[in-house]
Amino acid sequence: MSYEVQLHTHTWRCQHAEGDVVAYARIAAEGGCRVLGISDHMPHPDGRWPEVRMGIADLDAYEAAVALAAREVPDLEIVLGMECEYLPELDAFYEDELKGRRGYRYLIGAGHYIEVDGRWRGAFENAKTPAGLRAYAALLERTMASGHFAFIAHPDCVGAGIDAMSADVDACFRDICAAAVATDTPLELNAYGLRKGWKDTADGRRPGYPWDPFWAIAAEAGVRVVRSSDAHRPQDVLHGHAELGRIIARHGLDEVDALTLVQPCTRGSVSQDAPPQAPIV
Repeated sequence: MSYEVQLHTHTWRCQHAEGDVVAYARIAAEGGCRVLGISDHMPHPDGRWPEVRMGIADLDAYEAAVALAAREVPDLEIVLGMECEYLPELDAFYEDELKGRRGYRYLIGAGHYIEVDGRWRGAFENAKTPAGLRAYAALLERTMASGHFAFIAHPDCVGAGIDAMSADVDACFRDICAAAVATDTPLELNAYGLRKGWKDTADGRRPGYPWDPFWAIAAEAGVRVVRSSDAHRPQDVLHGHAELGRIIARHGLDEVDALTLVQPCTRGSVSQDAPPQAPIV
């Protein structure tokens, strides 16, 4: 089996992925996928983190690439989305600009960066101290409480920087899972961690994520989950379905129908010939 619905896919525009939408779509369709969501990293109006995301001026071309792929691969439903960091000052940008005027049908919330001691740092490497773990949990709690996001990407990505469970890690994971249940926000089992290589830790040899201790806590809490490839290359667009399925089965996790996380199309599809739209800043 493979993904019938795969909602986490990147393109070359984020500067750390390869290929454009058509290449992903063709492989997805050939592999039996019915619905492919394209969810590149959201550009910020203030230009922050430019090394790992497109610029704000690239939004029109991104949307045109999704529309082109829909025409080139008509047997596959291709859905326009975005993976976002949550900043409260951008509430109007998420709702009025992306979901509203531009017609994005879903947004993924993610915590790639945490603010510790007044500085933004990468969560994968820096959410391992007590302060970093508290900051990471608080960030995801705010992200879920905002109501903007269909699900939360790789909530256990901090496993990439942690060598063993501890009381602080346990508290972080329980806070995240409690917030997911309280806000009814699914959490993502993410296959990209399986492709990043395995690490030797005090817990044994394992991928940085998905990390089993997190998903044991998620199952206990009653979290709903969604599985995604998080493809950064066309050949990976359907990777990891079976491996993630084994984690779901091992812990008895409640898997949501991913298609229910996509909003109905409320406007015409983005046309490659549509005039540029000046973003809200």
